[in-house]
Amino acid sequence: MLDQIFFYLFATVILASAILCVTARNAVHSAIFLIGTLLGVAGLYLLLTAEFLAGVQVILYVGGIMVLFLFVIMLVNIDQSLRENIFSHQWRVGMGAVVLLAAELGWFVTKGGVSMPARTPDTTSQLGNVQQVGDVIFQSYLLPFEIASILLLVAMVGAVVLAKKRI
Repeated sequence: MLDQIFFYLFATVILASAILCVTARNAVHSAIFLIGTLLGVAGLYLLLTAEFLAGVQVILYVGGIMVLFLFVIMLVNIDQSLRENIFSHQWRVGMGAVVLLAAELGWFVTKGGVSMPARTPDTTSQLGNVQQVGDVIFQSYLLPFEIASILLLVAMVGAVVLAKKRI
């Protein structure tokens, strides 16, 4: 029962922070709301007894990546981006996506139900949590892992190029 309360609490924090992250007009506020979203995801990892993933989420993403994002936000000309129309009159497409997502979520809740997995020592193998994560990342998900790292590298290079034009 307590696990479900915390699950819904973290889910509410994640949902509220994500909506505020997307709708915030100030880029710095948007980054702060993204930090709230990432902290909520770390809380969900703790509920699933994935302490290592929760720690990595907080240290790597909330600590390192968000500092990088804030650095990029400070380098990019925010005054010019505030004058531009952000959504380009695409509210219909966005609302269609929201309706589709709500219908999917409604179908999942009515047909699939929401249940938390039972936490027993038998559910984890004799390997440690860190070794399990490493095996999954570097065996099953190696290509997506490498694609994500290349995308982060491209974003960093792009931020430096944009900043260098102004300097």
